[in-house]
Amino acid sequence: MNQAHIARIASELSLRPGQVAATAGLLEEGSTVPFISRYRKEATGSLDEVAVTAIRDRLGQLKDLDDRRDAILKSLTERGLLTEELNKDILAAETMASLEDLYLPYKPKRRTRATIAREKGLEPLAQLIYAQDPAVDPAAEAQAFVNAEKGVESVEDALAGARDIIAEWINEDQQARAQMRALFNTKGLLKSQVITGKEEEGRKYEDYFEWEEPVAKAPSHRILAMRRGRREGFLRLQVVAPEEQAHRILEGLFVEGHSKSSAVVTEALADSYKRLLAPSMETEILASAKMRADQEAIRVFAENLRQLLLASPLGRKNVLAIDPGFRTGCKVVCLDRQGQLKHSDVIYPHTGDARAAADAARFAALCEKFDIEVIAIGNGTAGRETEAYVRNIPLARNTPVVMVNESGASVYSASDVAREEFPDEDLTVRGAVSIGRRLMDPLAELVKIDPKSIGVGQYQHDVDQPLLKQGLDDVVVSCVNNVGVEVNTASKQLLQYVSGLGPQLAQNIVSFRNENGPFDSRKALKKVPRLGEKAFEQAAGFLRIRDAANPLDASAVHPESYGVVDAMASNLGCSVATLMKDAALRTKIRLQDYVTETVGLPTLNDIMQELTKPGRDPRRQFEIFRFAEGINKIEDVQAGMRLPGIVTNVTAFGAFVDIGVHQDGLVHISQLADRFVKDPNEVVKVQQQVMVTVLEVDLVKQRISLSMKDPSKAARSPARGDGRKARAEHTSSRGRTNEGWFPNIG
Repeated sequence: MNQAHIARIASELSLRPGQVAATAGLLEEGSTVPFISRYRKEATGSLDEVAVTAIRDRLGQLKDLDDRRDAILKSLTERGLLTEELNKDILAAETMASLEDLYLPYKPKRRTRATIAREKGLEPLAQLIYAQDPAVDPAAEAQAFVNAEKGVESVEDALAGARDIIAEWINEDQQARAQMRALFNTKGLLKSQVITGKEEEGRKYEDYFEWEEPVAKAPSHRILAMRRGRREGFLRLQVVAPEEQAHRILEGLFVEGHSKSSAVVTEALADSYKRLLAPSMETEILASAKMRADQEAIRVFAENLRQLLLASPLGRKNVLAIDPGFRTGCKVVCLDRQGQLKHSDVIYPHTGDARAAADAARFAALCEKFDIEVIAIGNGTAGRETEAYVRNIPLARNTPVVMVNESGASVYSASDVAREEFPDEDLTVRGAVSIGRRLMDPLAELVKIDPKSIGVGQYQHDVDQPLLKQGLDDVVVSCVNNVGVEVNTASKQLLQYVSGLGPQLAQNIVSFRNENGPFDSRKALKKVPRLGEKAFEQAAGFLRIRDAANPLDASAVHPESYGVVDAMASNLGCSVATLMKDAALRTKIRLQDYVTETVGLPTLNDIMQELTKPGRDPRRQFEIFRFAEGINKIEDVQAGMRLPGIVTNVTAFGAFVDIGVHQDGLVHISQLADRFVKDPNEVVKVQQQVMVTVLEVDLVKQRISLSMKDPSKAARSPARGDGRKARAEHTSSRGRTNEGWFPNIG
């Protein structure tokens, strides 16, 4: 364990070194973030998942820095270039940029203009001029270096070569690079221009044809939009800093006095900035802006994904699910309370009245036969029309009808997971099953789909993919372990996200369960092949076994703490089951009596909370939502209407709301609340039910502008009122039904 890293991370995150060291040690031992934050609070000082994750990530970054440092030192040592002073500077470097600046003068490089000048023997002349002795006349000194055989035909050739060498020295100077980096970061302008001749072909990027803004303030979605425009060959993107200010900084570093040599250095300085320093800084700043944009986009995506995964579950109900369609009909599936497929069929409610009437009777018979308690309808094409049809069918019981966001269902239906689950069913059946199961338990179903396909991201295909995967995997792992997993019914896809498991152990658990029947205790998990003590320690507290002999097996109390609960029950003269049911008994417990060297008050408080509501689901209670009747397509929407909706995506510039017309409307950030909002996630979450006011409907562009403000305070749509900047923001993402806002920019 690197103590310097521990101290640095503690300082950066405002934590005690002991907390960081304990967390680093647990991570090094193979403990997971959920396990550390839930079951090792005494060791870490009750650090939450956010802090533990931050420590893990920072340790990784510092390791990468050390690995690069070691590689540089090895290279310099092998080439005999490592001096004591350079070694000291390299060991002291705290950032990758400063490390690379130190290495730059010694880095093997391609043949440059300065290299060629050195080959011509002009470095002594460059050194003489660079010293800027007032008594030295560069032209006179250069005469001695004229040598036709070496390619130095004239005094000007000699001076040009010397300037090239000086320009490279300036470019490789660590202080110069640090100050130029600071200038570009603070004063740099991010500018985009259309490439001549690409105006029509690149029309979707027209808001960026002539665009500039401070790079330090440019929001994530605009940076990613401009980068995509450049990648597709429509935009030219650059970062420029105030050139006069840059020259003044460099002159202050390198120019001494007003001698003839100083004039030559000034010329070399201007060349160095234009040809070497500025392009280098531009590349670096564009890369750092991209990294910043990626991190923000991933943060937004991760927050949306968390809300979607933790959406309210309907629970165990008999569900009839419909994947709607017009010409090809609506695929209908009937699922039992465990989500198992019991029947599939097709109805054709939109191909003629006679067939629709006959299918209505058949539909009602299915509901009665399979004791259907809820009807789930996908919100894609023909969704609202199918909903209206179903609501008009007389059923034996008052069965709720729920519209379900089907984003990603088609991806699931064509996946290996779906083929493995339903090898004999076609894509439409699999898609309908996914819709029904998503209503019953969004988390259990959505873990089967690549998060990038769920439709709640912002430029997810443009950001750093390994970083995105890490961020989204962290969210899925966090959600799965926060909710807990019923081990006897969970799919292997859900189990693989449980702390300490992974794909292979998840498969082993399912295979063992299939061969030997349901697990009757947590302890029985140790019989699973390859599930050793470490994996059991990490996973057991997050796995639930309903109706086990030991009631704690259905709770979040870790098996390592069962002895504590047994002692509590024994001291009160009751069973553990009675203790869990009797609140009055639990009030008699003095937690201080059970504190040991390994079990402290944080764990004891968690145990008491769990005994109160064992195995509780942290997700919100399910509430049935219904769109406004008669508002089924965008043509039905009129300015001024107040409509119910569901938030489908939250971005840096606002939120998209499904109002039931197959085209999500945008609530711009300026219309989210009556107060100023910096981060839309302060106000809304994915899957939140909201009331919105329609500000404007653009049928040509298929755009709906909405407001969540008090109706009396709602303003005109920012897309028109705020001009070009707002329009640029509107072209930065794309959701399931947001094509009107983001034409051709998926």
